[in-house]
Amino acid sequence: MGDSIFFTLPEVILSVSGLLLLLAAAWGGDSRTSLISIASVAALAAAAVTAVNPATQGEAFHGLYVSDAFSTFAKVLIYGAAAVAIIIAPRFFAREAGLRAEYPILILFSAIGMGMMVSAADLLTLYVGLELQSLAAYVLASFMRRDQRSAEAGLKYFVLGALASGILLYGISLLYGFTGTTLFSGVAAAAGDGLSMGELFGLVFVLAGLAFKISAVPFHMWTPDVYEGAPTPVTAFFASAPKVAAMGLLVRVSVEALGPASTSWQQIVIFSALASTILGGVAAIGQTNIKRLLAYSSINNVGFALFGLAAGNAEGVSATMTYMAVYVVMTLGSFLCVLQMRDESGRSVETITSLSGLSRKRPALAAAFAVFMFSLAGIPPLFGFWPKFLVFDALVGIGLWPLAMVGIATSVIGAYYYLKIVKTMYFDEPAPAYAPMESKVESGLIALSALAVSPLGYLAIPFLAATSAAAAKALF
Repeated sequence: MGDSIFFTLPEVILSVSGLLLLLAAAWGGDSRTSLISIASVAALAAAAVTAVNPATQGEAFHGLYVSDAFSTFAKVLIYGAAAVAIIIAPRFFAREAGLRAEYPILILFSAIGMGMMVSAADLLTLYVGLELQSLAAYVLASFMRRDQRSAEAGLKYFVLGALASGILLYGISLLYGFTGTTLFSGVAAAAGDGLSMGELFGLVFVLAGLAFKISAVPFHMWTPDVYEGAPTPVTAFFASAPKVAAMGLLVRVSVEALGPASTSWQQIVIFSALASTILGGVAAIGQTNIKRLLAYSSINNVGFALFGLAAGNAEGVSATMTYMAVYVVMTLGSFLCVLQMRDESGRSVETITSLSGLSRKRPALAAAFAVFMFSLAGIPPLFGFWPKFLVFDALVGIGLWPLAMVGIATSVIGAYYYLKIVKTMYFDEPAPAYAPMESKVESGLIALSALAVSPLGYLAIPFLAATSAAAAKALF
């Protein structure tokens, strides 16, 4: 038991911190929000440092939980994105109704669930982690209770999330019923003898439930409404950390639990990848709200990440994890720019037309926004090109070059609406000016993110390649 607690130290740190901060919030009220936010970021940093320590890697609780290079890679991304979501919240909520002390605590509890998701080695651990993450997320989506859009986003997310959880749980029960075990290793051993009809149905239901969590087509329907309605810092969180956790969980389940049945799940993943890239590209073209456009952008990018998983080998998984790492930086940078979209009275503005002529009023913000848009489109020499190249290279490596060609064609569709935003900022007649940027922290985060996805990002390739390859190797 002692070793198990040691291997789960990141979750233990976040759990203890979350409970203590919850008591502090109950006693001190919203006046302690700043201190609670700082303590939450410190707890996430401590959990990340603990996760990268090789001594904390191993199997815990008789194989229910595993800490390895794969989970470490995902946890560092998750904790980093969660910390940014806490840091950028105070200024946004100060304009609305004030930040409540529960916000950073909900992020912490969600991070605990996400950590369990990427470390799950058992179907029940998977479900507990996923539900812990989701329960906190439902509350975060409707955090601005007096805002009708936020309340509606929370309700939609809750109803559709409950449906997805039911589908996932049904799939888990089928796999357990036909294999006699919930351990990934046991399911893999049973699948090695050939899939029965019951196991195949279980596989389909489990993948459908997980596809909802990464908002892959055809389970994407909640994404645009929730992204638009939720407070912008919460949307930035939803678009980054939970995406990494759900993608990591999908990869681990596909490789470790369903590895012997790869020919069955590859067809599902390929269909979902193609549908996500096509719909994410086409549906975004007519959008007028920047947050809805970024929602379809996230669906599009999830499709490209799934191309790596569709390869079904270590190179493909490594490409997928590299893609998620770069995607998190691009997405957080984009939403940090969206946070600067405020009229002169300080109210949030979300229309794309309000960006008109931004380059003449706020050249630095326009330049950063353009960098993120070009990078999301995968246009060289920006760093967003590199992960797309890796996933297509993985497909070509196993002979799926027709799929890679279709993926390249759909990335051209996506480039249209990213370039449309750049055109609006640089060539349209100026719209009313935004309020001046007040936060040096947000300015610094935008600058760091823009540098990371600029051509300077290529300097990180050796490190990123080594860590993602180690993460993939841990699964095979």
